[in-house]
Amino acid sequence: MPPNGISSYRPPAMGLSHVVSSGNYYASLAGYQILEEGGNAIDAGVASGIAINVTQPHFTSFAGVAPILIYVAEKDEVVSISGLGRWPQAATLEYFQKTYGEIPLGMARCVVPSACDAWLTALENYGTMTFEQVVGPSVRLAEEGFPVSPRLSQATNAKGVLDRWPYDAQVFAPNGHPLKVAQPFVQKDLAGVFRQMIEVERGNVSGGREAGIRAARDFFYKGDIAERMVSYCQEEGGLLTLEDFASFSVAVEKPESGTYGDYTVYTCGPWCQGPSLISVLNIMEGFDLQAMGLNSADYVHVLVEAIKLAFSDRHYFYGDPDFVDVPMKGLLSKEYAAERRGAIDMAKAWPEMPPKGDPWPYQGQTGRAEAAMAPLASPGPSEPDTSYACVVDKWGNAFSATPSDSFGSTPMVPGLGMIISSRGTQTWLEPDHPSRLEPGKRPRLTPNPSMAFKSGRLFMPFGTPGGDMQVQGMAQMFLNVVEFGLDPQQAVEEPRAASWSHPDSFWPHSYTPGRIQLEGRIPAEVGAEMEKRGHKVEWLSDWGYRATGLCGIMVNQELGTLIGAADPRADSYAVGR
Repeated sequence: MPPNGISSYRPPAMGLSHVVSSGNYYASLAGYQILEEGGNAIDAGVASGIAINVTQPHFTSFAGVAPILIYVAEKDEVVSISGLGRWPQAATLEYFQKTYGEIPLGMARCVVPSACDAWLTALENYGTMTFEQVVGPSVRLAEEGFPVSPRLSQATNAKGVLDRWPYDAQVFAPNGHPLKVAQPFVQKDLAGVFRQMIEVERGNVSGGREAGIRAARDFFYKGDIAERMVSYCQEEGGLLTLEDFASFSVAVEKPESGTYGDYTVYTCGPWCQGPSLISVLNIMEGFDLQAMGLNSADYVHVLVEAIKLAFSDRHYFYGDPDFVDVPMKGLLSKEYAAERRGAIDMAKAWPEMPPKGDPWPYQGQTGRAEAAMAPLASPGPSEPDTSYACVVDKWGNAFSATPSDSFGSTPMVPGLGMIISSRGTQTWLEPDHPSRLEPGKRPRLTPNPSMAFKSGRLFMPFGTPGGDMQVQGMAQMFLNVVEFGLDPQQAVEEPRAASWSHPDSFWPHSYTPGRIQLEGRIPAEVGAEMEKRGHKVEWLSDWGYRATGLCGIMVNQELGTLIGAADPRADSYAVGR
């Protein structure tokens, strides 16, 4: 028990049958309702994810992104669903360089929507319910409304956000005034999209549950909804076509994985930043963290330096593997981690992002030097958004998803109540960068769900919003549990540190060498020692939302108990039975 006598500021949500934890109270209830009606973790996860699209339009969109990890207990198999869209075939590096010289606000940055396909692919292949069943809670939330949260109100009141596009103002300022806290918020147009998809599904039930879901999915990508999105996109200067929509599909693929002691950690592939979580843990595994002590100066120092090294490799090597040869085997090998660990000086911080490593020999290849140049320091804004949802059911299945893409940087489509994925903002215009813009290519995504196993058995799905802070927060939550013995709720509440000594994933890829942020509850003497070692320390508030909003569900296999965690820094809540 800590000195203040409080083990955690919010009790963990425990259950014997099932638990849901997500970035929004109503979304957790939506998933819980589906579980109580007999659905499995995938049914509930999809229901929760779509409910997040309704209740957190300032963070996500049904036409945004949604990378997913699923554990199928019956097969003892983890699969990844690549909920990330592709650049239009008409989008070229030369066009953006000559026309804009940047990734501009508006429809030009839009890629093919992927969240809808990801949700429905998960449901079709691994769920048990119909689209109509799992979308039911979201239809009610959209049609009947829900009380506006402080963060949604703040987002709609931000200066200039609703002045860019008239339809956005119609949705988020229905009476000419931005949304107020606790004001009921109704989204009739978004509900109409769901209703149309339900009708299409009903018309195809003769082919079975899967055929109905597939028909609803095709209506979104090949029918009236696609036509309306493409038409408006092109009116606003975007490049998406009906062919881009019709030819798109997410992939169901094998995830990346790595070990930490008795634990195995799964992430999505290098089309997102997920594998860098494994890299951070690989480097950290070589230190005696318990001897250092949680959030001691030594601990925070090696954590930040490990993140710098992993993010250097992320910068120089990660990209869409359909276009870029990413040396994943080498990057995630223990031997390469040992080499990178040797670059950490306990007395001195790297003053900038460390130089790239050479992972190629660790997968039996040589002579593969990359051409990307080191970044230059540059101030600039970031665009943190995103949410998260995870579920574990009574059969032992698990679901972990990180939906994203918010309104504000690109217009909502009139009559549809949602934006088209603006994820093009996580692309580079440097010709030598592995995540440079190319037709049909996927940007390097920040959202990255994870899932951990202990001695081969499900241990914890977990994840968070937060842009480049996601991997950093997830690593700290994981280590808080497995190294320091905290329950998951205590683990998400512990104060956190963050490195910003890397190019930001969002355009314009701002870069502040040596900068770290510490939450105010970290001892002042730790911050002072970090400054002595060369870190440029910036203090956050005691509970700074910039330090992310983690969620997770720990499975105690011995007791048969589920323990859900939800970060009080965000609107996250966990429920269970």
